[in-house]
Amino acid sequence: MPTNGLHQVLKIQFGLLNDTDRYLTAESFGFKVNASAPSLKRKQIWVLEPDPGQGPAVLLRSSHLGRYLSAGEDGRVTCEAEHPGRDCRFLVLPQPDGRWALRSEPHGRFFGGTEDRLSCFATAISPAELWTVHLAIHPQAHLLSVSRRRYVHLCRQDDEMLADGDMPWGVDALLTLIFRSRRYCLKSCDSRYLRSDGCLVWEPEARACYTLEFKAGKLAFKDCEGRYLAPVGPAGTLKAGRSARPGKDELFDLEESPPQVVLLAANHRYVSVRQGVNVSANQDEELDHETFLMQIDQQTKKCTFYSSIGGYWALVTHGGIQATATQVSASTMFEMEWRGRRVALKASNGRYVCMKKNGQLAAVSDFVGADEEFVLKLINRPLLVLRGPDGFVCHRRGSSQLDTNRSVYDVFRLGFRDGAYQIRGRGGFWNTGSHGCVRSDGERAEDFLFEFRERGRLAIRAGSGRYLSGGAAGLLRADAEAPAGAALWEF
Repeated sequence: MPTNGLHQVLKIQFGLLNDTDRYLTAESFGFKVNASAPSLKRKQIWVLEPDPGQGPAVLLRSSHLGRYLSAGEDGRVTCEAEHPGRDCRFLVLPQPDGRWALRSEPHGRFFGGTEDRLSCFATAISPAELWTVHLAIHPQAHLLSVSRRRYVHLCRQDDEMLADGDMPWGVDALLTLIFRSRRYCLKSCDSRYLRSDGCLVWEPEARACYTLEFKAGKLAFKDCEGRYLAPVGPAGTLKAGRSARPGKDELFDLEESPPQVVLLAANHRYVSVRQGVNVSANQDEELDHETFLMQIDQQTKKCTFYSSIGGYWALVTHGGIQATATQVSASTMFEMEWRGRRVALKASNGRYVCMKKNGQLAAVSDFVGADEEFVLKLINRPLLVLRGPDGFVCHRRGSSQLDTNRSVYDVFRLGFRDGAYQIRGRGGFWNTGSHGCVRSDGERAEDFLFEFRERGRLAIRAGSGRYLSGGAAGLLRADAEAPAGAALWEF
């Protein structure tokens, strides 16, 4: 299994939603907590940490403050502890409907309440002491079976999800978590939902909805009958087994899903490693050997390309490009220049990567011409979820306008044509109207350009040349001059 940051387990961040649909909030002033927020923003995000003493208790740390939730003997609750002490330990008691009850381990009382009247003094569980877990991570990821150490992917031939992949390669390994009515659905790359009997269905029916449970930092998915998803049989078919308790077989990791891309050269052929370690533009199909995992270094903003044969693109003698490197180094880093519908790549020798007459790639050019330009296509996001600094992109209620500050998200469909992307929502295609306002009701597809600027983040350029950003009012607009700040989107 490749290392060097190719497989990053996502740190599970979440919000806690009470019985009145308000989120647990950590305030900077006085380190007070309340349950008044109607949406999931920075102050409402929490991280679950195991008890350092290896006991069954857990710690709840505010992502916003970096401090721990604590409950005193008198029931007073604050979020001011810089280091976890005795009063910071809670026991998570999952309820049959998937909600949590949180009990102070040292004092035996339950945590709950409404608005700014929160305490940890209840001796029994009532609706006020029940919390729903709402994940705050980006919902598109790879799913790794802990027991089998294999990745879940869509098997189109058998019409099921299998946990048998050595690597999460290609679009079939992408899963999208859909939050509905306090439960989660697992959506495949072709927009179907995984039902607990292993079937894939087009609607999120009751047996395709799961409650989340956490165990030792791992995830378990419990169906409506109290059984847990697990890989079953020699093929690893993902379905609910017989277990009513999550053991190792029922546990999963969520891993970051970096962009996977194909590149089309000036000869209208795909860049590939099908014929060996030389990176060449010589194929007519986009299959595994033509797919590359692209990651951007956060400091230098340069990118690496990792191949399905297990090597990074690397600059070698005489300027050639081969997929032979097992470690990231200066020779594996490429600077991307965005040139409208095309991209140019500059290697560590300061020269541009070009396609030679025999199709092989080499960094030997001082200037960019047709042979130095490539069409770069994102292939593992047929379904697109976007999150900006203030929240997710979602249809505004009763309108075709798009909000950028929501705690819930809409899933959009992505198309591609000649270096540009077309985005489709519930009412039609995205289009930019008057004053740069982006709507989702177009009958014809408008072209948008994607620029991958940072690790896990892209900028979207409209036909006007401006970038899409979220304004103060939360509306999606094409009004940013530079691909930075609010014009960068987690995808």
